[in-house]
Amino acid sequence: MKKTLIYILSGIFVAIMAFLFFPKQTTSKENRPRDYAEITESGVLRAITAYNAISFHADGDTVSGFHYELLNAFAQAKGLKPEITPEMSFSKRLEGIKTGKYDILANSVAVTTESKDSLLFTRPIILNKQVLVQRKSEGKTDSSYIHSQLELAGKTLHMIKGSPAILRIHNLSNEIGDTIYIEEIDKYGQEQLLAMVAYGDIDYAVCDESIAKASLDDFPQLDIETAVSFSQFYSWGVSKHSPTLLDSLNAWLNDYIQTPAFKQLRKKYYNK
Repeated sequence: MKKTLIYILSGIFVAIMAFLFFPKQTTSKENRPRDYAEITESGVLRAITAYNAISFHADGDTVSGFHYELLNAFAQAKGLKPEITPEMSFSKRLEGIKTGKYDILANSVAVTTESKDSLLFTRPIILNKQVLVQRKSEGKTDSSYIHSQLELAGKTLHMIKGSPAILRIHNLSNEIGDTIYIEEIDKYGQEQLLAMVAYGDIDYAVCDESIAKASLDDFPQLDIETAVSFSQFYSWGVSKHSPTLLDSLNAWLNDYIQTPAFKQLRKKYYNK
């Protein structure tokens, strides 16, 4: 019960953060995506991101995060006021882009054939991969410990609802010639899944390696050594109705990624 309360409170905290720090948009144009000209005319750039140690994190009155800082750098370069909303649910983040409530999906998204049906993606920003999260082995008699992808047959993996990584698990199931069951979780983010594995509420989860690594100090009982995908580039996403915004982001990213400022930002969050 105590552990469940921790997960619920985490979700409530993110909702409160979004309410306090990021006022709701009430314009009549909210029901459709905006392109770059309309964004610059308004002077406000609306973005949604994940709430975790890598993308966006609040500690007291201090907000930090790789994607939070990167988006602020873009907005400052373009003379725009950024409004960045944290949301743990991937499906809600995606819906916010589709409906035009937000202009940019500013967190690490794996570019897949399936995700390309919903979004336009920027040039690659960061390299990442998906890993299996489980508890460390208790010895040779620990039958629950997974040593390789082949041993995932018949197991249930918990994943964020709507995650592009789900397609990878389906493909992996075909590769090993056996069923891998997927339990999609909508209420929590990846860090909450890590906690659920650590506390023994679930046995297996699939998360971004960067987020899993950032949580190991808090959960030293976790094992993240088994990769379930190849390393691949992750990007930001925009609506399919915002091609000029995509061009503006790509032009800026092409230059900014070559700067010492970006290299320092990447090192701060990904190469600790």
